Order: sequence, then C-alpha cells, then structure tokens
Amino acid sequence: MGLTAEEWGIVVLSLEVSLAAVLGALPVAFALAWVLARLRFPGKLLLDGLVHLPLVLPPVVIGWLLLVAFAPEGPAGRLLGLVGISVLFRWSGAAIAAAVMALPLMVRAIRLSLEAVDPRLEAAARTLGAGPWRTFRTVTLPLAAPGVLAGAVLGFARSLGEFGATITFVSNIPDETRTLPLAIYAALQLPGGDSTVWRLAALAVALSLAALVASEALTRASGNGRGSHVL
Repeated sequence: MGLTAEEWGIVVLSLEVSLAAVLGALPVAFALAWVLARLRFPGKLLLDGLVHLPLVLPPVVIGWLLLVAFAPEGPAGRLLGLVGISVLFRWSGAAIAAAVMALPLMVRAIRLSLEAVDPRLEAAARTLGAGPWRTFRTVTLPLAAPGVLAGAVLGFARSLGEFGATITFVSNIPDETRTLPLAIYAALQLPGGDSTVWRLAALAVALSLAALVASEALTRASGNGRGSHVL
C-alpha cells in the first residue's frame, strides 16, 4: 500500500494494542456473558446496563474515568504502584482503553452463542455421568466456540478503531500510544498530510471490514443456522 517505515510502525503498534486488548478482555467478557446468559439474580438488569455502558457513553468520558482510576492517586494506580507499574501514557494504557470499549461487543457475541446452545444436550451429558466441568468442556464450549471467536474478532475490530478513550487516557505519543486512528487524526492537522490520511484510512477500513465480516459469519455459524446476528 506504499506505507512508509513510520506508518508500518503505527500499523504494527495498532495490531499489538488490539491483540493485547482482546486477550485481556476475553476472559472477563466470557465470564460476564455466562452470568448474563445462564443465571438469574437480583440486579441482573443493572449489570447488563453497566456492561453495555461504554456503547452509549461518550468515549471521552470513559477515557477520563480510566485516567482518574489509573492516576497515581487513583484506586487502580495505587495498586499498580505497589509493584512499580504505570500504564499512563504507555501502549499498555492504550490496550486497556481499547479493551474497555470493546468489552460490550464481545459480551454480546459470546452471550448469543451461549444462549444458542441447546440445554438438552447439556442435560444429556449430565445424565450420562459427566460433571459440570466436563459438560462445559466437552459440550458447551465447543458449541459456543464460533461465537466466542466471533466476539474476539469483533473486539479486535473495535480496538483497531478506538480513538476517544485512548487519546484522553494516554494521549497521542509517537511510537508509544499513536495507533491508526490517532495517527490519522495527527496527519489531518499537518499541511500536506492528505496522502498519509488516505493510506492509513484505507488500511483501517480494510482491516475493520474484514474483521466485521468474519465476526458476523462466525456468529451465524454459532447460531446453528437460526439466523443469529451480533450486529
């Protein structure tokens, strides 16, 4: 695509941040999806609303809340400070911001896949002597796997496009937090930056579209042909 060495570095950093965000968010997303799909308890509606809050809140608000939480005097910042770790203005902070923004979409995709699993199959496994863990490992998880993968791919796509929370939380630092969206924003501020914007925007569109198509295809597969959709 005619990218310069600096632009390739931006692409690599974006992919690393997105991958770290997905790997970090996936266990949390699966746990939340399981709770929302399988359990009934007081406050479930509130939990559902909190999980999906990043979808409706301005990303700048999410970034500000992360900044407050991970600042040296914030609750998360204090804990990390005990082991000498700081995520402020670092690529790890960008991954955290991307993970928070991607979490609702990942939970939704995984929840749909879990709800599509026929409970009669799980009951049959238990009547044949399988315990809860074995039933989950041999029946539930394989059937829900396409939806889990779809959630991961969708989260990856959302992480690639994250801008507002990232720039508020960790700023726009070259070679550290400047991912694709932030690089496009920076190029827009420069005279003669149109060519850079076109190259990076085209790549961002291609990557995001490929991820969305893959996620939708996997989600439909996890619905066992019943027309499930994540979008």
